[in-house]
Amino acid sequence: MAMIAMREALRQAMVEEMRRDPTVFLMGEEVAEYDGAYKVSQGMLAEFGPDRVVDTPIAETGFAGLGVGAAMAGMRPIIEFMTFNFSLVAFDQVINSAAKVYQMSAGQYPCPIVFRGPNGHAENLASQHSTSVDSLYAHFPGLKVVCPATPADAKGLLKTAIRDNNPVVFLESELMYGWKGEVPDGEYLIPFGVADLKREGTDLTLISWGKPVHTCLKAAEELAKEGISAQVLDLRSLRPLDHDAIFNAVAKTHRVVVVQEGHLFAGVAAEISARIMESCFDLLDAPVLRVTNRDVPEPYATILEKLVVIDPERIVAAARRVMGRA
Repeated sequence: MAMIAMREALRQAMVEEMRRDPTVFLMGEEVAEYDGAYKVSQGMLAEFGPDRVVDTPIAETGFAGLGVGAAMAGMRPIIEFMTFNFSLVAFDQVINSAAKVYQMSAGQYPCPIVFRGPNGHAENLASQHSTSVDSLYAHFPGLKVVCPATPADAKGLLKTAIRDNNPVVFLESELMYGWKGEVPDGEYLIPFGVADLKREGTDLTLISWGKPVHTCLKAAEELAKEGISAQVLDLRSLRPLDHDAIFNAVAKTHRVVVVQEGHLFAGVAAEISARIMESCFDLLDAPVLRVTNRDVPEPYATILEKLVVIDPERIVAAARRVMGRA
């Protein structure tokens, strides 16, 4: 095991796959000469050259579409969005082209492309740089949607994404690029659709993905002080979704809080809650509760930002409610 930062784990995954497969290349804003806006691609231009580490204009529509065409032609592009907020400019390319071309071509054109970059809340970046888009992309069949919470998961999942023959939306977090964790030595892949139990518990389950997993772990520590044993289930991927892990967690603890760093209305947390209600209703001892960001555009000011974004205190309060202690 090596203790490395999230950005290093992501870089290792890309470098290893580019060394293994000459059809893999990285393209996006500032990925080459500047070593990446968050230094994820640091040093890659020197090793692979400008044909495989490609700087682009500030034109997401253009380079996302170029990447889709390259994937259809047999390449394996990694498209970096400087923030997934900017991917909305290329929504048509991702949704109407990448996600649908395999079906529309009757299987003649697979689209092995990875769209990756930071998603969701980052400090003092205001509304247009802080949107969580996981629910948007998870809505569409044809896409796989992945949200790593640790450096080890990030590396294994990204390598899987690059090798996948389908388009993958790979959602990272700007705030996590410097966070460190143990990453196994040597080659390894993590399959999609396999959740990971990040903490054992017996009284209730906190379900989340991406950066909020760490918020859940902090909340679980606080709940333990009150004698409440909370387990934390990290979904890791939203499409495909590990239904068995979710349903087994319900069967074990009978109480669930779903935590999402997005808006309340029409989110992935709502989808998970509905599936639990539909499939596991008789196993529940309390209604499934959701903890999300407040249902407003994210403000810039720090004091207002703290009112909007999920925190351990709100998760603890929801856990007390499902435990009947509120």
